[in-house]
Amino acid sequence: MPPGDMRLFEVEPGTKIWGACHWHQNRREQPTIVLLHGLEGSSDSGYIMGSAEKAWVAGFNVVRLNQRNCGGSEQLTPSLYHSGLSGDIRSVLIELIEKDGLRALFAAGFSMGGNLVLKMAGEFANRTPPEVKAFVAVAPALNLAACADALAERRNFIYEHHFVTRLKARIRRKAKLFPEEYKLNGLRKIRTVREYDDVITAPHSGFRDASDYYARSSAGQFLAAITRPTLIVASEDDPFVPFASITTAVGSVNPLIELLATRHGGHCAFISASPEERFWSEGRIVEFCQRFTGR
Repeated sequence: MPPGDMRLFEVEPGTKIWGACHWHQNRREQPTIVLLHGLEGSSDSGYIMGSAEKAWVAGFNVVRLNQRNCGGSEQLTPSLYHSGLSGDIRSVLIELIEKDGLRALFAAGFSMGGNLVLKMAGEFANRTPPEVKAFVAVAPALNLAACADALAERRNFIYEHHFVTRLKARIRRKAKLFPEEYKLNGLRKIRTVREYDDVITAPHSGFRDASDYYARSSAGQFLAAITRPTLIVASEDDPFVPFASITTAVGSVNPLIELLATRHGGHCAFISASPEERFWSEGRIVEFCQRFTGR
């Protein structure tokens, strides 16, 4: 896969996000997949890079998208990223259709990114552009409150510590860029993701508190409105996206949603048993999207 072209997308006035775009020579004739990372990831996360390479070899253009502030882009917006900003990836898809003339688009997200992709898909509902053909979510955090509770369990201390440490470092960088916006009161006392969302995410993003943020931003409530084929890949042993939160949300709510579940796979890992592929989920993303390219 060749190096990507850096591209800035203005998703709302005063806010830009950037993606690495990998174009085939006849880009308008090729299908395009937009990949969105999870919490504290970036366009360079391993699962993004692996999926991008798999899709590129299969003939897809690839856009490795960064959420707000991610991939070293804190200076591009005064706001924070969070699990409710489905409008950002929607804006990117619309731009790729209207400015680039792309004819077959797919969106795939991982974990937090999976929640955003599915929330966007449900919000599109009957107004989904005809150029958008299908959606994929790997280990999506469909119930944010349940995921926060799972992270707080003792067995997940390492995961939670990792996320909280990185979130604190990011907000400190943000405060240096926008000191009038972020005062960091109470930051030192934060030990969990829920506490971070209560103290930082919610008040700076228009939510009453973490519970309000989780309730309004969880994609599970939007699944019934999705009008394009959708694949959800999940593992029964995911440590902090409870499998029950997936099955409860999906159920029989929408016949267009296909749930592909495995007994083992952890969180966005899915190490393949086949020597022909490194991570099993990468191939499933590409195979699913290929079904709807119209070729």
